[in-house]
Amino acid sequence: MTGTAIAIRHVAFEGLGTIEPLLRARGYEVKIADACAGAVATLMPPDLLIVLGGPIGAYEDAVYPLLADELRLIETQMSRAAPILGICLGAQLMARALGARVYPGPQKEIGWSAITLTSEGESSPLAPYRDGAPVLHWHGDTFDLPAGATRLASTSITTNQAYSIGTTALGLQFHGECDGRDIEHWLVGHAAELASARIDVPALRAASKTEGPRAKAAGMAALSRWLDQLPKEPT
Repeated sequence: MTGTAIAIRHVAFEGLGTIEPLLRARGYEVKIADACAGAVATLMPPDLLIVLGGPIGAYEDAVYPLLADELRLIETQMSRAAPILGICLGAQLMARALGARVYPGPQKEIGWSAITLTSEGESSPLAPYRDGAPVLHWHGDTFDLPAGATRLASTSITTNQAYSIGTTALGLQFHGECDGRDIEHWLVGHAAELASARIDVPALRAASKTEGPRAKAAGMAALSRWLDQLPKEPT
């Protein structure tokens, strides 16, 4: 499938990462919509919608009204069964748009570690993670599995790490787009959160160098498989 891929971005350093070259290699025209600049309000549903992460809660639309526009676009995209990928906050917004509850998790999950695939996940595009490849976790919230969704992966802290709806909707609580090369932007941008969660910043920086290459390989393989299974014609 080719066409226009629009990524909704909430903070500058949480971008498409390794996803962008995959999209361009398939002929997509890639556009970035800056949520904080009000860019989402006028968007028409694209051929492929990607909703990226950010440091706000998917349930905080009373405080951050921009989320209402995102929820409307997500609902429209999914009602058309058009391709959509949600990462971290994006996966939470997808879950909320489907009627599931989003809420604070039992603890912050920040750092590099593996996910555990379900039996459905083993046969899904996430299969490249079955050998224990690490991913970057960076969240405090979680969500209930939406009705009609298939759970693909979990961790000991977060039951719903990944889910799918058919072949066109994929929600990832973890950051499969990250390879660790831009970790300094995350460390500085989320300095207050890291301090409050008592995260060892030098250790996280060091882990990004050692775990990043393997995470990149698995992430690009998984997302390539997902893109490959999308409908060949725009919805």
